[in-house]
Amino acid sequence: MESSNGNGSGKGMQEAYEEVEEEANFESDEIERNKMGIMRALVEREDPSSKDVDDFMIRRFLRARDLDIEKATNMFLKYLSWKKSFVPNGSISESEIPKQLAQNKLFMQGVDKTGRPIVVVYGGRHKQTTLEEFKRFVVYTLEKICSRMPAGKEKFVSIADIEGWGYTNSDVRGYLAALTILQDCYPERLGKLFLVHVPYVFMTAWKMVYPFIDSKTKKKIIFVENKKLNSTLLKDIDESQLPEVYGGKLPLVPIQNC
Repeated sequence: MESSNGNGSGKGMQEAYEEVEEEANFESDEIERNKMGIMRALVEREDPSSKDVDDFMIRRFLRARDLDIEKATNMFLKYLSWKKSFVPNGSISESEIPKQLAQNKLFMQGVDKTGRPIVVVYGGRHKQTTLEEFKRFVVYTLEKICSRMPAGKEKFVSIADIEGWGYTNSDVRGYLAALTILQDCYPERLGKLFLVHVPYVFMTAWKMVYPFIDSKTKKKIIFVENKKLNSTLLKDIDESQLPEVYGGKLPLVPIQNC
């Protein structure tokens, strides 16, 4: 009587597991596609202008609400209403945000190892202007990032450098407004956020903002120790794509020049 081959059995189990996993993924994708179709029909019935929206946007809102069609539909309709009132011309012009752009605090260049664009923000350069101008700056920035998104990509990676941040830079009202716009109007766009050179004093503002960050976004935030800065960034970003200021090869490019 032949003894069973342990390796063969193990291989068979592995193949069976992979088949089951592949089938489950297919079923999951099928469920998501079906829900996208239902959601599109609902939003188009309520707002015919949504016919111009692609399936990727529908999917992002659906995923942001864990595939709950009702919640995602309500979220999306609120977004459409907000966009019409806040950006009636379809875009924010640089002439609307001169003081924000003059602070020279936001840059975009390179991609991470998965092809997601990299955005660098300097928190220590932020100064309060009017809340309205800052909100317009946030929308201008997000629209610019999305318009420069490589084919097949939907998310971006951000390095928020908080070096030099003090109470004169503190703008909790502005931070909360930016967070609301990101989470409610541009869901599933942030892939990862590295917080670097974080001074202890910044944590007073962070503690006020943190409760308003949704659970999905919280999982994308990484506080980086100064001594591990280079090694942490290089895990996700190749040296050829990393900004020069962090030991890479690329110069910083102001967002308005992208």
